[in-house]
Amino acid sequence: MSCSFAPVLTLAAATSYGCSIRKMALNSIGNAVAEAGATYSSDDDPDLVFDAAPFGLKTIESLLEEVPRHKALLYAAASGFVQYGFARLQQEADFVEESDLSRATALRDRARRHYKRALEYGLRGLEVDFPGLRARLRADPTAALARTTTRHVPLLYWTGLAWGGAISISKDDSELTADQYIVEALMKRALALDEGYEHGAGHDFFIAYDGGRPASAGGSVERARTHLERAVAVSNGRRAWPLVTFAETVSVALQDRQEFERLLRQALEIDADAVPALRVTNLLAQRRARWLLSRAGELFLEPPSSSASSREDE
Repeated sequence: MSCSFAPVLTLAAATSYGCSIRKMALNSIGNAVAEAGATYSSDDDPDLVFDAAPFGLKTIESLLEEVPRHKALLYAAASGFVQYGFARLQQEADFVEESDLSRATALRDRARRHYKRALEYGLRGLEVDFPGLRARLRADPTAALARTTTRHVPLLYWTGLAWGGAISISKDDSELTADQYIVEALMKRALALDEGYEHGAGHDFFIAYDGGRPASAGGSVERARTHLERAVAVSNGRRAWPLVTFAETVSVALQDRQEFERLLRQALEIDADAVPALRVTNLLAQRRARWLLSRAGELFLEPPSSSASSREDE
């Protein structure tokens, strides 16, 4: 999330100078706006962050009207719309669906549009260095991404996440769902280039991707578990999301309530203040962990004691 009042005020002054000076000022302002996200990621109030986000996102879009090939701003737009789409819209839809289905449906529709907007910005960012990338991605995504380097990882990651997010809540859109192979290629490339990006968050995607599909569709619980182990190792156990994602995706599918509750409690034990840069994301993950624990009775057919007894009998 990136927004700052000072660059916006400075923009007005910049317009009174010559065209080249104005462009230099816009680029400088764009850099400042794009780099302002650290203030938000370390905040201790996720709701405050996401209440403030729309102003920042619209500021970024306004600047991109003036400097449409500014890679830092394109990255900030892609990452910002993905984060807002999930944290403020899609997750809220999950939380309210049981009590207000119509609101949940409207929130998911908004989330889908935010993901698609993020996807457009992400692809634009990648095409600054690789013109025509979209068409090549559809033909052969692995070959199309072969020339990307570690400096492209942020855009690869957030573009892939935007695309995957749009697919995840557009199951009735066969054309969009057919793009899964491109999403997989983007995320694999990002992970291969820099496993440590966002403290190993690339593994979270594959926990859900491999763990959420049946083996007949290419999924693998074993691969998902390996990604969980790597995500925990890379972050030194300081990120809650991989634990929450595995519990929700794999443990529920396996009907392993004991593992589900153990992983979620482990996520809740993480000190959200230990790593300031991870504070907001950990608080959001812990919010989801508590919600999932409250729904355990709906998600599992057997109570914990019965599940444990059946495993011991085996």
